[in-house]
Amino acid sequence: MHSFLANNRDELIARCKAKVAQRPKRAATAEQLANGIPLFLQQLTSTLEAEEEGDIAGGERISGPAGGDKIALSEIGVSATAHGKELMKLGYTVDQVVHDYGDLCQAITDLAVERDAPFSVDQFRTLNRCLDNAIADAVTEFSAQRDTTASLRHSADENERLGVLVHELRNFLQPAMMGFAALESGAVPIGGSTGALVKRSLVSLSGLLERSLGEVRAKAGATDQTHAFSLAEFIADARSIASLGATAKGCAFAVPEVDSSIGIAGNRDHLLAALVNLLQNAFKFTHPHTEVTLHAYGEGDRVLIDVKDHCGGLPPGFAEKMFKPFTQGNVDRSGLGLGLSIARRTVEADRGSLTARDVPGIGCVFTISLPRYSL
Repeated sequence: MHSFLANNRDELIARCKAKVAQRPKRAATAEQLANGIPLFLQQLTSTLEAEEEGDIAGGERISGPAGGDKIALSEIGVSATAHGKELMKLGYTVDQVVHDYGDLCQAITDLAVERDAPFSVDQFRTLNRCLDNAIADAVTEFSAQRDTTASLRHSADENERLGVLVHELRNFLQPAMMGFAALESGAVPIGGSTGALVKRSLVSLSGLLERSLGEVRAKAGATDQTHAFSLAEFIADARSIASLGATAKGCAFAVPEVDSSIGIAGNRDHLLAALVNLLQNAFKFTHPHTEVTLHAYGEGDRVLIDVKDHCGGLPPGFAEKMFKPFTQGNVDRSGLGLGLSIARRTVEADRGSLTARDVPGIGCVFTISLPRYSL
């Protein structure tokens, strides 16, 4: 058999390539699959030649014993492992790994019938042993690479989820701490608007923790029920929460009057957190002694909420990139780079959109667009 394989090597490889080409998503180059069928065919030929010369131990060093490699990988095991790793990197499935070696077995059998080349039982036993070991090692490495990739992806997802939770906790905690500091100084009464701000922040923190615990219990985010509510009251709450940030920054905070007949719908707490995040970003990056504007109004069947700052404008091409997780485009790296990503996801969950528009040399405008409801 080893002479048959050596003499027909090119034909067998060509037949395998033809079979591979009939399967989808198999555009790998010869270099990428160098550890695949051509190398296996050479090792199979060497194994058969050694065993036909009586060198059983030499054959097993190349291809491994029946039942697999017990201590260390054989030559076939090493190349099959590399082959499985490459196929995983190229995005293939485990059945495609198995098909590669099955193609060669079928090609050998078909060509042997066509050329009337009989093989002994021992030779077929060696062929099957080599195929069995190669498939096992290739699939084992493929699965290991797949599990590693899945584990890394899971870790990245968990890291982002943790970052989201930390970010939202900080968004609610900051105004509560600033309000408490004002109350502690004795300059404002606890029953006034600052006390109400601290209470709302603590209630929001409690709601966030309850929601997080619910997600842990369900192991999946359940869609919250949508409720319609007053846009004017919503903006008033955002103004109250964000006003301390404007004071701390030393900038003006303008909030034009909102039409009381306009309503919006969605998860009010989530949307409020998204809007407050935009306002906190505006106060963070706007130049000192400038103005941040919060303007909410109806436009057709939509409600638009604009947050305008005076940050000086955005870097070229950054208006969309800034919404990607862990992206920061300013020298101030005190945050996690998650706020805008969280805000967009929150708004989109309620059939809305969040976009940014650069005003060169002046600043930028973030716009939340939501379906309009009448109250």
